[in-house]
Amino acid sequence: MDDQLPEVAMEQLLRELAPQVLGVVARRFRDFSSAEDAVQEALLAAFRQWPRDGVPENPRGWLIHVASRRMADIARSEFARRQRETAIAMEEPVIEPVEIEAEMDPDDTLILLFMCCHPALSTSSAIALTLRAVGGLTTAEIANAFLVPEATMAQRISRAKQSIRASKLPFRAPTPQERAERLPAVLRVLYLIFSEGYASSIGARLQRLDLAREAIRLTRGARVMLPEDSEVAGLLALMLLTDARRAARTGPSEELIPLDKQDRALWDRGEIAEGTELLTVTLSKGAIGLYQLQAAIAAVHDEAPKAEDTDWPQILALYELLQRVAPGPMVTLNQAIAVAMVHGPARGLERLKPLDHDARLAGHYRLDAVRAHFFEMLADMESAVKHYRAAAAETSSLPEQNYLLTQAARLEQSRRESNQETAGPGETPSN
Repeated sequence: MDDQLPEVAMEQLLRELAPQVLGVVARRFRDFSSAEDAVQEALLAAFRQWPRDGVPENPRGWLIHVASRRMADIARSEFARRQRETAIAMEEPVIEPVEIEAEMDPDDTLILLFMCCHPALSTSSAIALTLRAVGGLTTAEIANAFLVPEATMAQRISRAKQSIRASKLPFRAPTPQERAERLPAVLRVLYLIFSEGYASSIGARLQRLDLAREAIRLTRGARVMLPEDSEVAGLLALMLLTDARRAARTGPSEELIPLDKQDRALWDRGEIAEGTELLTVTLSKGAIGLYQLQAAIAAVHDEAPKAEDTDWPQILALYELLQRVAPGPMVTLNQAIAVAMVHGPARGLERLKPLDHDARLAGHYRLDAVRAHFFEMLADMESAVKHYRAAAAETSSLPEQNYLLTQAARLEQSRRESNQETAGPGETPSN
């Protein structure tokens, strides 16, 4: 056993190992739902035992061993209930950690990701299930990503597992043809995992580097698996070009720093160069998809030495193309920002109006935050403060909330100072 780890470090270790362990157990026993339950029990056992006994020399093997023993118990129970002989029920396997490690596929987590995009599931259910199993996101975080209530997402994940069980289709690594069929859902999952890692939708941290790095690692693996696929390359380019700004996104107290205020000297030029090269190669192949277009937008931002040098007309043109390729409320929202930067904030506000009636963005903080920014650009401070505060009340991210409230307080202070300067002798500045 190794020395004991701090609680936070142990949680991080278990978080990283969970999808790897689930990949092995689900692939071996071909029963995802039971495998997930068994892995959860193994994780709970680790939480109880490791603080007392220390972390095993081979923690992943330890978890696989415990989860596999639980799967053997389940199989034995099925045997007793159904009176049916199975190999696993007749003799409990003795699984040593070293032997497990030797037979593990280094891409088990990636295989698990493709396995979760099961033909028995709708795309949205497959994505939700994979975000839980592979990405390690909580139900609340997945609900935020899908713009639905947490209870709705919990039911969706539960139904997804029931559908897999009822389908009786083997839960195994997909064939090359199945990989191609499931790839759009897989890429969507990887995109959402990265997005949650880059800008966490809930909690005290702005960024969750474990999720962002895991998404990049898995996408690199997908590119090795499918080297000729332009959208895989486009997604990897998008991640790299976005992740390059990570070090500049927070200040000394972990406060959020918006893109136009960031110290661009802190941007990772290696990631920008790699992402740009990937994008150049994939765009030369002709077909242009969702992730390539988003990567192109990220590249335009990264190429600007200063915020004021940003080529907003080019970004607007790319968003207009993206709206035709993959229309959606978030695309419209970001397109409105580009419209405001090119044609003025009044035009941006006009572009936001249809989103007021889109149920997918109802109560989403970004709509109010963007509207607040446009009103600030128009010097309508009262409206800007109102929408900054509304946005702060709608977000579950504490760094985002603090940033929005700070913006509102800054404008309030500016209004008070302006009123004091314009008030004559004996007059009381208005509110």
